[in-house]
Amino acid sequence: MRIPRSVLVVALVTVAASAWWWMGRSSDGIEVQVVTVQRVPELQSYVTASGEIVATRFADLGSSVMGRVVSLGVREGDRVTAGQVLARIDPVQAESAVAAASAAVQALEAEAMGADNSVAATLAEINAATARQVQADQSLQRAKDLFASGLTSKADLDAATAAADTAAAQVAAARAALARAEQSRDSARRRVTQGRAETARVRDQLAKTSITAPINGVITRLSVEEGEMVVMGVQNQPGSILMTISDLSAINAEVKVAEADVLRLALDNPATVSLDALAGRTFAGRVVDIGASALPQTGAQAAAREFKVTVRLEGDVAQLRPGLTCDTEILVASRQNVLSVPLQAVVQRDGKSGVFVVRDGRATFTPVTTGLIGGLIIEVNGVDEGTTIVAGPFQTLRDLADNSSVRVIEGA
Repeated sequence: MRIPRSVLVVALVTVAASAWWWMGRSSDGIEVQVVTVQRVPELQSYVTASGEIVATRFADLGSSVMGRVVSLGVREGDRVTAGQVLARIDPVQAESAVAAASAAVQALEAEAMGADNSVAATLAEINAATARQVQADQSLQRAKDLFASGLTSKADLDAATAAADTAAAQVAAARAALARAEQSRDSARRRVTQGRAETARVRDQLAKTSITAPINGVITRLSVEEGEMVVMGVQNQPGSILMTISDLSAINAEVKVAEADVLRLALDNPATVSLDALAGRTFAGRVVDIGASALPQTGAQAAAREFKVTVRLEGDVAQLRPGLTCDTEILVASRQNVLSVPLQAVVQRDGKSGVFVVRDGRATFTPVTTGLIGGLIIEVNGVDEGTTIVAGPFQTLRDLADNSSVRVIEGA
């Protein structure tokens, strides 16, 4: 197929124009943006993270008994004190159990008292039988002496022997009765102890129908209404959460810090916290806790690991509420009187960090030692203050070769 002449002419003109532009560009040098190496009085490096406001101390109140909420004396936002009764669960069943257990204990105590009296009576009987045995033994000994002297008959000796045997048998019987009485008494005492333990248990259940505040604070969440049924937690099954009390006298910001930054943090690092809910206002704070392990990942796709970091806020935090989102800047390092360049001006060539210094229309790669990064600038050593270096464009910097001819973009 023959190509029209007009198409060939247009193609030749385009190729010629492109060649002329490239030759002109080559002769003028690569267009670059430049800056000078600046000395800054102070360079600060920050770690930024987002999270939410939380109370330093809080308590989720659940129910230790199952029943219906018959009284609810607080509303969300109310301030409460430790020990204050906040709600009541229907106590009828627990009160009945306490009454039954108390009556059972009274009966067991009476039985134990009777067993104690029986032991005391048996001890008295043993003492009496022992005294009779001693008297009978003495009589027997006299009878033996008289019989040996021929002063008494064999019948008198036999009678004394029989009396001594009877007295000994009575002592043995009394001692056996004492063992039985003591066994009965010990059993009664055990039942009394068990009954008292059961009474304490049901009284504890009754006490748990009154939900009290464990700490001073504010009701930050109320999850039930009067008349609702609540259940206690069992294995693998959480119970009902009635409300949450938060101590708002001290507030934390819990933020998630990327794994690339967490090792730069240290306890007591100063921080600045800002909230969308209070635009234009910031809160000072300090790092009080750094997570020892990464937070659990959610979702099927692997994501960058994050660590929980806690910042304690300072000053007036009365307006803050748990759950508000926040952004945090944590100061991790600061240096004074350092040379700095834009972060993107530092490039890698043959495994070395450096900048392109512009002299006499040429860009020469000059190795530098980098230091602290503060925002979009970085500390450098190896070039003098006021030195002109290439700062962009980014694509040009990425491909720029050593000793390239360059031309500064005017107005850039």
